[in-house]
Amino acid sequence: MVSIKLDRVTKRFGKIIAVNNVSLEIAHKEFMALLGPSGSGKSTILYLIAGIYKPTSGRIFFGDKDVTEIPPKERNVGLVFQNWALYPHMKVYDNIAFPLRLKKVPEDYIRKKVVEVTKMLHIDHLLDRYPYQLSGGQQQRVAIARALVKEPLVLLLDEPLSNLDALLRIYVRAELKKLQKKLGITTIYVTHDQAEALAMADRIAVINEGKILQVGDPETVYNRPSCKFVGGFLGSPPMNFIEAGLEYANGDVYMIIDDNKIRVPRQYIEIINKLRPDKVIIGFRPEDTVLVRKERDIINRTCFYGEVYAVEPLGREYIITISINAKLIKAIVPRDQVFISGEKTVVCPLEEKIVLFDVKTEKALELLI
Repeated sequence: MVSIKLDRVTKRFGKIIAVNNVSLEIAHKEFMALLGPSGSGKSTILYLIAGIYKPTSGRIFFGDKDVTEIPPKERNVGLVFQNWALYPHMKVYDNIAFPLRLKKVPEDYIRKKVVEVTKMLHIDHLLDRYPYQLSGGQQQRVAIARALVKEPLVLLLDEPLSNLDALLRIYVRAELKKLQKKLGITTIYVTHDQAEALAMADRIAVINEGKILQVGDPETVYNRPSCKFVGGFLGSPPMNFIEAGLEYANGDVYMIIDDNKIRVPRQYIEIINKLRPDKVIIGFRPEDTVLVRKERDIINRTCFYGEVYAVEPLGREYIITISINAKLIKAIVPRDQVFISGEKTVVCPLEEKIVLFDVKTEKALELLI
């Protein structure tokens, strides 16, 4: 196994910059998720690491070894594609054995490795079947087995679960995470599904327009986004955003949202006084939002008034959409809290969970000091 380092890597396709000056380090045995929307450059980064693409500029290292000019077959990586790319005319055994046969490995050793890896993935009973005789989940396991059988230094996964149905994805991602920890193999997992990234990865690199916007463990990236894009991309529903003016008065700072005047969260008072912006973007997550009907029930000093716009029952909870002077935000409330459209309510984001962003750069304010 090995660590991976990208040093100021750029990849151009003609005039298009697919990867823009990316530097990233993935530790030995780490599970790193590359998360971003379609066209963000995450798969291009994966193929650069695999050696399928060559960087326009920058260097790529496996441990201390510079592999920038080394072809894919000499990098010893296991790559699993979105469509699994199994050979339809080969049985499962031969699909999995194929990488070892290319290396002209003795057949006894091949059989030993195929049996070993298929038992690990619970597909050893499928060795005599053809791909068309398998379910989607079984085909996905075969593709992973083919990647693992040659004992790669790095496992690269390009949205391997996207062709599975929702329930099977949840089951398989747990299996995949357990397998990665058992093998201790350095893994890079490309996905546009934030739930997969949050559930599986040790760290997440959020990518947009060829740039890495934030790298961190799932809890940090989710709760302390570095910019508005990250806050809005992670979460279902995503983070709420409301623009507010600022009023400075006798050492206090207030956020003004139309008719609402609320104090700046305590953790931001010093930052605001240093930066002295005219406006901020208030960010808070739906699950960190409390709705109350009476002012005496207000739990903190960062509450504002709104009206229930829509109610969506989701089994164990409700998603409530609230209109705050024509601005729509969402809150997640327990099933025992019943609201109806048109009802007046007080919206109270948990003060310690609020994130403030700069209006111009859309970066978190603490990063601007």
